[in-house]
Order: sequence, then structure tokens, then C-alpha cells
Amino acid sequence: MYETIALVGATGAVGRIVLEQLEKRKFPYQKLKLLASERSVGREVRVGGEIVTVELLERGAFKDVDLVIASTPDEVSAEFAPWAVEEGAVVVDESGYWRMDPTVPLVIPEVNPGAVESHSGIIASPNCSTTQMVVALAPLHQAAKVKRVIVSTYQATSGAGLAGNEELHDSVRSALAGKVQPPTTFQHPIGFNLIPQIGSEKHAGYTSEEMKMVYETQKILGDDSLKVCPTCVRVPVTIGHSESILVETVEPLSVPEARELFRNADGVTVVDDLDGQQYPMPRDCDGKDDVFVGRIRKDLSCTNGIAFWCVSDNLRKGAATNAVQIAELLVKGTASSSGKS
Repeated sequence: MYETIALVGATGAVGRIVLEQLEKRKFPYQKLKLLASERSVGREVRVGGEIVTVELLERGAFKDVDLVIASTPDEVSAEFAPWAVEEGAVVVDESGYWRMDPTVPLVIPEVNPGAVESHSGIIASPNCSTTQMVVALAPLHQAAKVKRVIVSTYQATSGAGLAGNEELHDSVRSALAGKVQPPTTFQHPIGFNLIPQIGSEKHAGYTSEEMKMVYETQKILGDDSLKVCPTCVRVPVTIGHSESILVETVEPLSVPEARELFRNADGVTVVDDLDGQQYPMPRDCDGKDDVFVGRIRKDLSCTNGIAFWCVSDNLRKGAATNAVQIAELLVKGTASSSGKS
């Protein structure tokens, strides 16, 4: 058990769900600190049966803190995470800043739980689109070695935070009224639209979001030879990222074999009955922690190819739930090292 834990970004979309998950999963701690930017200081948040007041995120805020769970912009994490580590805390970080740092483990508990043991004070949680894909890829990779992935994502507006959902609502209302709402969060109006750009141009025509999926997948699975070709699209859905995934494996896998691997994988739920019109959809996965897989079928263009559809709540498994699961791994390691069960 940790004596004191801190949540950074407590008032954001992901922070709210972290608090919910800490209570739901009965995470063991004695004291909770909520930290945020100056505009949120003084706000009162109900956590379980008590009211906790939000404090300022500053250098001295981490004194006597044992564990930090954080969901902030990259530049904020770059500044505060070293402060927390200097005070002896372990930071589970949701931002993108530390993910590709070779000294920082990038962890999905269902896939590479042992990686937490190599941390030097900071543990990174992957990008939401990477997380759900790798949870689904892992059992196939272990059984038949994945060598190539082609993925198209259909990402919810909540991936851009509370402002993303607000802009979707405003954009839809404007479109229904025959008007155009000028975009501020996205590059174009999102109401009744698809935007094939998430992030800035990064490499050879790929965006930063797309390259995250390449590099993070290779790091988590420990295989730099794995080829990933991503296309990331923002869609007018509030919660739940969807992905169309084509996997080419070294060893052949039949559809029944792939389906059984998915069914036996931790954190995966199979919903796959085309005749019965049963397959994962964002509205059905909203508020759930698993990664949902369906439309499992052979690739008609590739000998060792499996195609499938994958949906997950991007604020939960894609962010908050994964971070709390990492924290649970740390608790187990602390208990083991202290001789507790």
C-alpha cells in the first residue's frame, strides 16, 4: 500500500475516470492529493465519501508523495515529472513526452507487465490508439509472430479532451442549423465530417499520431522489425476509438485459431457474429474497460493475413484504466519486495 498518492490533471476528462477507477478497483492508499493548474486550484472534488480540494501543481507539491498518476500535456509532464522523482515518488505518466525515452518503460499490463521493474522513477502509458491495438495484437504475436500491420483508426473527439467533445456538439448543432461552426480544436468542422489528420506532419507524410503507433508498438512488443502502416482519422463520435486492423504473421493462423487466441487473451472481449449483426461499436463499448474485437476474417490478399475490427473506450483502457493497472502492478511489486502478500 502507498501512504500518499497524487493525481495530476485531476479535473480533466481522464483524471475524472482515474478517480472513479481508484475507487472502483479499491486501490490501496491512505491519502490522496489532487493537483492541477492554477485555474483549477481550490475546486472541490468528491472522491468516495470525502471532499478533496485541488492544489497547485508546483515543485513543492510532491513532498511525501509515494505515487503519482498524471494526465497532462507533454510540456507539463516534462517539467513536473522530474520534481516528483526527486522527492522519491514513482510517476505513471499518460502524456507522450516520456514514451520513447529509452530509460522509461512503456507498459500495457496485459502485454508486458514485467517492464515496470526496469523503471527509474517514471513509467509511461501508451497512446490510446496504440494501447487497444497492441492488446489485440499481443496474443497473435505470441502465437505466430506478427511481421506487418496495416491499421486505420476512427478516433473519437474525446481524444482531444473535453474541448474536443464540446466542439463536436457545437459543430453538429451548427450544421443542423445550416451554419458552419469555425473549428478551434480540430483542423476542420467535425460535425458530420471525417478528418484524416490527427497531430502534425511528422515523417514522410505520416502524422505524429500515426508515428506514435509505429514506434510505441515496436517498443511494447520488443520488436523493431515489426512493420506498421497507420492512417488515423478523427470521426464525429464522442467516446470510443475504432480500428480496422490487418495483420500479417510469419506462421499461418486460421480464423478459428485467431478467434480462440482473442477469447483467451486478458482484457479482450470477442463480439463476432456477422449473421446476427453483432460486432463491436463505440456506443456499446462506452464505459467499459476491455478491448472489443469482431469481424475476424482471413485477409483475401495475403496468405498469412488476419483482418479484424477493434473498439475500445479511449478514456478508459486507452488512458485512465491502463494507468491505474500500472499502479496496481507497482503495488504488487512493493508488497512482494516487503514480504507481504
